[in-house]
Amino acid sequence: MKLLVCADSHAFLSFVRYAVKKIKPNGIIHLGDLYEDGQVLCEENPMLPFQQVPGNCDANRCPIGAPQILCCGFGGVRFYLTHGHIHDVKRGLGGLLADARKAGVQAALYGHTHRAYCQQEPDGLWVLNPGSCNSYSGSVGLITIEDKIITDCRILTMSDLEELE
Repeated sequence: MKLLVCADSHAFLSFVRYAVKKIKPNGIIHLGDLYEDGQVLCEENPMLPFQQVPGNCDANRCPIGAPQILCCGFGGVRFYLTHGHIHDVKRGLGGLLADARKAGVQAALYGHTHRAYCQQEPDGLWVLNPGSCNSYSGSVGLITIEDKIITDCRILTMSDLEELE
């Protein structure tokens, strides 16, 4: 299973649409800013499982009560989704990692900083910020799941996407 993760699209969907075309994912996650962009991606790809959370720019753009944090599963793997602003990720990942570990997930996904980050912690927890996908110089995340295990987690830029068959 290939899972496309994007964040901080800010009304620019061309790069994400290109990523969907090139990757042909089995699911999509949008981590906020702008919530409407996630809805458009969901509508354009109705056969794909889709999840999203709102970001700090989405206060009046998402349904009332939309969860700021969402724990969900894809391919037998549990994910912790948040935009990151409520965990103050610009100052550090401590709060995010603590909450994700408490939730018993295999991966913590966040956005907000516009800086791509992908790392597996010593305890096995994957941490991914796909960066901002709001321009052709942006990035997205790609998570590969096999037999209910994350086998690959990485950041893809335009040049990476262009190299895909």
